[in-house]
Amino acid sequence: MDFNTEVLKYKDDFLKDLNTLVSYESVRDESTKAENAPFGKNCRDVLDAMLDMAKRDGFEAKDIDGYAGVVEYGQGEETFGVLGHLDIVPLGEGWTKDPLKVTLENGYIFGRGVMDDKGPALAGYYALKMIRDLNIPLKKRVMLITGCDEESGMECMNYYVDHAEVPQMGFVPDANFPVIYGEKGGLHVGLVSSDATVIKKLHAGSRPNIVIGKADVTVDVMSYQQEDLFKFYCATQGVKGSIKRSEDGVTLHIDGAFAHAAMPYNGVNAAVLLLNFIGEAYDDQLSKDLYFLLKDWMGKPVGIEKDGLYMSFLTMNTGIVNMGNNETDILIDIRYPNDTNADEIMAKFDAACANLTSNIKAENRGDSKPLFVDPDSRLVKDLMSVYQKYTGDTFSCPITIGGGTYARKFENFVSYGPELPNEVIETDVFVGGCHQRDEGIKLDNLLQAICIYADAIVTLCS
Repeated sequence: MDFNTEVLKYKDDFLKDLNTLVSYESVRDESTKAENAPFGKNCRDVLDAMLDMAKRDGFEAKDIDGYAGVVEYGQGEETFGVLGHLDIVPLGEGWTKDPLKVTLENGYIFGRGVMDDKGPALAGYYALKMIRDLNIPLKKRVMLITGCDEESGMECMNYYVDHAEVPQMGFVPDANFPVIYGEKGGLHVGLVSSDATVIKKLHAGSRPNIVIGKADVTVDVMSYQQEDLFKFYCATQGVKGSIKRSEDGVTLHIDGAFAHAAMPYNGVNAAVLLLNFIGEAYDDQLSKDLYFLLKDWMGKPVGIEKDGLYMSFLTMNTGIVNMGNNETDILIDIRYPNDTNADEIMAKFDAACANLTSNIKAENRGDSKPLFVDPDSRLVKDLMSVYQKYTGDTFSCPITIGGGTYARKFENFVSYGPELPNEVIETDVFVGGCHQRDEGIKLDNLLQAICIYADAIVTLCS
């Protein structure tokens, strides 16, 4: 079957449906939480839109109490799953295009979720739609599952596992090609303290899985010498800073760079930079000690650095900082290889905190163990074969990543596209990545992913 030819018949409808999904600002919102809308109104609405598309096209569609939706095709006891998510991270700042609309420019489509993960999830849906329209027989029942809380802890899949049928094997279109057979463990560590500090207010970060790209800190006073020092500090760090004086005190602002927490080295953490400045310019011990713990994205000062055999090195991102009224609460996102574990990491945090002047306590706020599927399994080998068939890439090998996907929630699941290895941007227009402004992906790559997903389903379900 030549899926490359078939997919062109669906291009316009795919873009129209993707624009519908992108139009919903489906960020988890506790303020609009309701019955059958556990993550708020917008997440409920985008799930309804996805289920309505499936019903429009003649599929059986199930609502799992607002946590996820299931689109089924085929018959049989054996099951195969495709897992995507419809929620997004906050829109952020600096967009040059409407983040809630699909914009096509120079062969690339832009909009929040076109890459992570509304575009790939819809690609999985259209793969299933092509198979059905072509009447291709399958020996397994295929379940396309779309969740609504991937970006905020995957509570949707925890609920799904307890309340719905779990497919026996499958893939997650929410990462990179060729095949991702391993994902680092995900540990959230909280740092708390009630020590005194000159910081009146520092509230920065919206999600632990995003590098803090902008931050403000407020103090009571600032001398002209400290003002000059701040300007010099920003210059040496290669960032932009500003100072605003008001009746409430002096507020210092730094523009860093947002990035995904799995790759903190691609970002510049504005909050951590501010802690460093306040600690040294004001001789603030708590800020000094916090900066010592947080300054290295590999966690070397804490002693948690680890270069894994399969999954490479541990990463650490300071995702949320809340300081005020001498109360401090910081949330750190750690991605660790399967050569270590949460207990070892927490023990080293405890030891590092015990050696500080300040009274800082470390708390385990949640752990998701690493995913590992045998790279010699049929699942991985067949998916690799299909990928090579469509791309001609016989050089790239199965990989592991620091990001966390739904694959870790089910047995015998791996991540599979849609991003291509060593992809070169073929336009002068800025194309943002996951969680960045102007999030985008090459349209032809997404259409090719539909073909790959369709062929993979047929290969593994025939």
